[in-house]
Amino acid sequence: MDFFDVVTTQRAMRRLKTDAIPDDVLKKIMDTAICAPSGGNRQNWSFVVVRDQARRARLGELYREAWGELMKVPYYAGATKEPADSPAGKMLASARHLGEHLGEAPVIVLACVTLDPGVRVSLTTGASIYPAVQNIMLAARALGIGSCLTTIHRFRDAQVKELLGIPADVETAALIPLGYPLGRFGRPPRRSVGEVAFADRWGRALGSL
Repeated sequence: MDFFDVVTTQRAMRRLKTDAIPDDVLKKIMDTAICAPSGGNRQNWSFVVVRDQARRARLGELYREAWGELMKVPYYAGATKEPADSPAGKMLASARHLGEHLGEAPVIVLACVTLDPGVRVSLTTGASIYPAVQNIMLAARALGIGSCLTTIHRFRDAQVKELLGIPADVETAALIPLGYPLGRFGRPPRRSVGEVAFADRWGRALGSL
């Protein structure tokens, strides 16, 4: 696929088929992850690729519990009051579907990052793992596979780590379900460039872009 077609049509696909992803396709996706940049070129990432049915099912149970916790957060609790056909309503329905069916995705990837001793998790920690996560999702899109990035599992982080043998000092930065999509790819609704990009200083419109 053309690069710009991939980037502009890669969207959160939370409704996924249960069909298996071939090994060679999965390897190609994961190979893109390790080509991403990382802070200081530490490459301090790890990826747990879960295909075992029992482990996927248990992850699904934990994720369902975590979804229940998320729905107590004001933003998401408020979204339940929005009309079903509104952007918030559609987002919530899609996220709820994943909450109920995560364990059915044929592949679930846990993207992890190991921090240097004494270093605390901060906003900049993501610079060493989220580019790799985006590479995974873009590669999946190019190969016709749906994905999304979620961190809801962290409501049950200790149980997830125990299930998958992830050391306590390793951060689980993202959970990425992979599967052939039930829906269609397409450009997602977004605010325009003119609304979010400024020329030289905050608030100055960026010309005709």
